[in-house]
Amino acid sequence: MVEQAILKSKDHPTRTSLWKSLPHKIQYQTFKHILDYLEASGKIIFNDTKVIYTGVNNPRLRALIKSSVRVA
Repeated sequence: MVEQAILKSKDHPTRTSLWKSLPHKIQYQTFKHILDYLEASGKIIFNDTKVIYTGVNNPRLRALIKSSVRVA
């Protein structure tokens, strides 16, 4: 459910906006555990406060995103 909500979002959501967009309300602690699991499995990464879906455990993509320069 959380993974699908990330995929359906038009831009990279923040944790709070993602949590509020879920169709079924779940406790925030449970939601954080789900995000921790998705991050540990390599499906998402966090860039500042945004959640970015990578889909697979791709260390090269993760390093590229972390080393990229943010343009305002």
